[in-house]
Amino acid sequence: MDEAQARLSQLVEAVQKPHESVLICRDGKPVAQLMHCQPVTDRLTPDPSLRVTLRYDPTEPLAEDEVPKDYR
Repeated sequence: MDEAQARLSQLVEAVQKPHESVLICRDGKPVAQLMHCQPVTDRLTPDPSLRVTLRYDPTEPLAEDEVPKDYR
């Protein structure tokens, strides 16, 4: 633990690479793992995979044959 406190900036630099981790031990027993994390995405930014492309003008009135028979 003392060594981890003294070298924290070096340990963080080591785990900045993907798939790297550092195991921190106290009295020879593992107590924590420092590892690379994925960047946090902004929850207010829409996910591009959810993008919908309309192939028509949604404000254009329906043609007579497009209106369901129950609504004519």
